[in-house]
Amino acid sequence: MSDTNSAGNVDVVDILTSDHRDMIALIGQIKGTTDETQRRDLADTLIAEVMRHAVAEEMYVYPAIEDHVPDGHDEVEHDKKEHQEIVELMKRLEKVEPSEAGFMDLVNELEAQLSHHANDEESEQFPKLRLHIPREKLVDIGEKVERAKKLAPTRPHPSAPHSELFHKTVGPGVGMVDRILDKLTGRHTDK
Repeated sequence: MSDTNSAGNVDVVDILTSDHRDMIALIGQIKGTTDETQRRDLADTLIAEVMRHAVAEEMYVYPAIEDHVPDGHDEVEHDKKEHQEIVELMKRLEKVEPSEAGFMDLVNELEAQLSHHANDEESEQFPKLRLHIPREKLVDIGEKVERAKKLAPTRPHPSAPHSELFHKTVGPGVGMVDRILDKLTGRHTDK
């Protein structure tokens, strides 16, 4: 994803909203090409970006929601369930070749799930974050999110827990292994 926080004054809401736009744009690129190699590369990049985004949210944004937003725990539990559905769908997409008929069906399903999830966050949660958390803290969370995305896994791991503790202790090791596998296999995970 783009390094939205490079100016040092962008908050986590702006960073995550930009991530959402980038993900939807990648889906548009997948849909806009018939080249199977390019579709695979774009799908792998999309999967990596979604994983980075989701892990960073689970590490830093969800704890902030739980701590500062009324009924935050329930919202986070809902989001974690959606993340699990998205991870499982991406795992299926990862296993399907772009030449197979089901590939674009999975891309369309992923687009629908990502759009729904992004809309929920942008229309409901993000305004609550801005209402309940001071801007300086949102900028600080944004910086942590950007750092976390650099270490996060790039492949879907459906059996991994969606927890802050897991991502902060085991996640960087999983991410390192994923990036090594990406290099060894020539898998594209950066835009």
